[in-house]
Amino acid sequence: MNDFNEMITTEFRANRGHVSTYGFGDRLVLVHHVGAKSGESRIAPLMGIPVGDSWLIAASAAGAAKHPGWYFNLIEAPDTEIEVPAPEGADTVDGVDTVAVRAVDLMGAERDAAWQTFLAEAPAFAGYESRAAPRVIPVVRLDRR
Repeated sequence: MNDFNEMITTEFRANRGHVSTYGFGDRLVLVHHVGAKSGESRIAPLMGIPVGDSWLIAASAAGAAKHPGWYFNLIEAPDTEIEVPAPEGADTVDGVDTVAVRAVDLMGAERDAAWQTFLAEAPAFAGYESRAAPRVIPVVRLDRR
């Protein structure tokens, strides 16, 4: 895990899923994934938008020209876990719940609608979209298993 991800992960776990750094607040999820090539376990802190019993995440890589590695890892091994802030009053040690999920790579109109949700929730994603062009930023739905 790189130093930035480690710092965000530590803050997430220490503060019941709340991350003040860069104003992330309560909108992050920690996505566990296994390196498709290395086989190493990894954690990616990502903006997660709750939708019913699922969460949306975007493979924006802050507008980089290539998809982030975690995206390929989830496509290769879609059954994984995420850490999310526990609901108020939940009986947890650290205020964080671990949830088993299956990653679904959204396509077509479903992806486009989910992307609009990102733009509405966090306008900075419009800048990522512009910088990433012509790359289309994938949106992944994490469905509770």
